[in-house]
Amino acid sequence: MRTLTARIFPALGLMAVLALASGCGSSASSSSGGSQNNGGGGGGGSTSNTQPIAVNFGPLPNSGYADAAFTSVTLCSPGSSTNCQTISGVLVDTGSFGLRILSSALTIPLPQQNDGSGNPIAECGAFASGVTWGPVQTADIKIAGEVASSIPIQIIGSANFPTVPADCSSQGAPMDNLASLGANGILGVGQSIQDCGAACASGNPLGAYYTCPSSGCTDTTESVAMQVQNPVASFATDNNGVIVELPAVSTPTATLSGSLIFGIGTQSNNGLGTATVFGTDDFGDFSSSYNSTSYVGFLDSGSNGVFFLDSTILAVAVCPDQTFLYCPSSTETFTLKNTAQAGGASGSVTVTVGNGDALTQGDNAAIPGLAGPLTQPGLPTMVDYGLPFFFGRNVYTAFVGKSTPGGTGPYTAY
Repeated sequence: MRTLTARIFPALGLMAVLALASGCGSSASSSSGGSQNNGGGGGGGSTSNTQPIAVNFGPLPNSGYADAAFTSVTLCSPGSSTNCQTISGVLVDTGSFGLRILSSALTIPLPQQNDGSGNPIAECGAFASGVTWGPVQTADIKIAGEVASSIPIQIIGSANFPTVPADCSSQGAPMDNLASLGANGILGVGQSIQDCGAACASGNPLGAYYTCPSSGCTDTTESVAMQVQNPVASFATDNNGVIVELPAVSTPTATLSGSLIFGIGTQSNNGLGTATVFGTDDFGDFSSSYNSTSYVGFLDSGSNGVFFLDSTILAVAVCPDQTFLYCPSSTETFTLKNTAQAGGASGSVTVTVGNGDALTQGDNAAIPGLAGPLTQPGLPTMVDYGLPFFFGRNVYTAFVGKSTPGGTGPYTAY
């Protein structure tokens, strides 16, 4: 899942497969407090750097939200060890940058970020499936044994910011509650350190950051240091990247357990091993080719399937009711070639495409073989390797400018 603030074009969004509900909608409230995702065993160093993740339906148990990995995060008022809250049902997303939490899931007060005139700062995080609108506030973030101190995060759907500016709402429908977001928050751990970077520091592209005096919110610039930050990059240690580890799964299964490991080559449990390193741009893009046609490829745990479009692939039937998925009469495979952004490493990868309608029958959250066409404007030249690609692989994301055993980031490796 990619934020529009980080790119000129949208990518597949968080809610692309929420229509896969196998039952009725749920009225379950947001989940805060402890969960099965709290804690985590450490590696060989002094800091616990392993956080459990789970592929399940998240905080809406009957939603049918397939192929999404959730974890928990603990938020504290800056500098406080007692004014803290653990929030579960947070989506793990290697395709976006920064922490975003639903206001409805947050019970502790956090300091509001203000501009030089004392006006509150808010942000529009634009995804292809909608926008997250709300204030920028400051928190200490604790995950496993790691801490990111006093960093900006976005609070989605705050009652104090009820009006979404027109140049934000024009980019998509608000995802401002549990029913529309499908998660209590988004933990963006992609390659970039900030969610917008220099573009928002020198201008206001796509209506990203806003100053909000009593007269209303208007576009503003936002310095790099004050933008919503990738929290892992702010850890004291194990801050050069992340690894998503999920076991292989050959048929749809109810749930799947894995790990989000912090750092690359910093402890005994996060070595690069034999993984192939693919250099990317600052937003995680590399080259992916199919049938001699080159596309932009990226690995995105926040997308529910593998999404790509080609005239040959169009021969695969699209599902009649779920038109964002392919429904071939039998499982098909496609071989693509991935190449580092600036040349260098390359290698073939096989994508399995199953019948979306058949795969999404039953109460299964981990579904291999989900794939679909890229039909959104501006996206036919992209390959989105969503969560099914992560099954059975250790997928590495190295951050911009950070030193690792595989070289200086950004890169992806598997």
